[in-house]
Amino acid sequence: MSNVLIASGKSIRRIIDFLYPPFRKIMTLQFFRYGITGSANLVFDWVLYFLIYNFVLRKKMLELGFVTLSSHIAALAIKVPIVLLSGFLLQKYVTFSSSGLNGRVQLFRYSVVFLVNLCISYFGIKLLVDGFNLYPSPSNIIISIVTVFISYFSQKLYTFKTSNTEGLQEFQVSALRSKSSDRGNP
Repeated sequence: MSNVLIASGKSIRRIIDFLYPPFRKIMTLQFFRYGITGSANLVFDWVLYFLIYNFVLRKKMLELGFVTLSSHIAALAIKVPIVLLSGFLLQKYVTFSSSGLNGRVQLFRYSVVFLVNLCISYFGIKLLVDGFNLYPSPSNIIISIVTVFISYFSQKLYTFKTSNTEGLQEFQVSALRSKSSDRGNP
């Protein structure tokens, strides 16, 4: 299974890397990979939420016997493990594939960051839907955009951290690219 994931990650990386050259001057390859894989997982999240909310739950409360969940929160709870797994696999095998951390450590750290984002999502959706009477799907999209930024920096600096100097090196490369493009050099 691991070989299949590694091979799939390489194939996806090749496709993303092929699309990267026009963006070389404005962002690093890793940030571009994160943007593409994160966007794909985010759209998957939105579609999954919409399908669960509208077609699985049919906009009805979910009775669990000991607790009743509103349909918008139940859809959130159902999609979480699926999106957690898809996001982790994309980040581990495509975006941050050079991290030497043990996979279990990465999964634990990814889950911690994911749970923080889940709390933000829960309270954000509750606020937007129950407090401001916005529709659930657009509320999910708004909150997802907020958590994307929190997630990137958390994954880069904590979950898949490769060294203490990685962030500094990326900043230096970006600065050099910026200087080079200012002088008209490719």
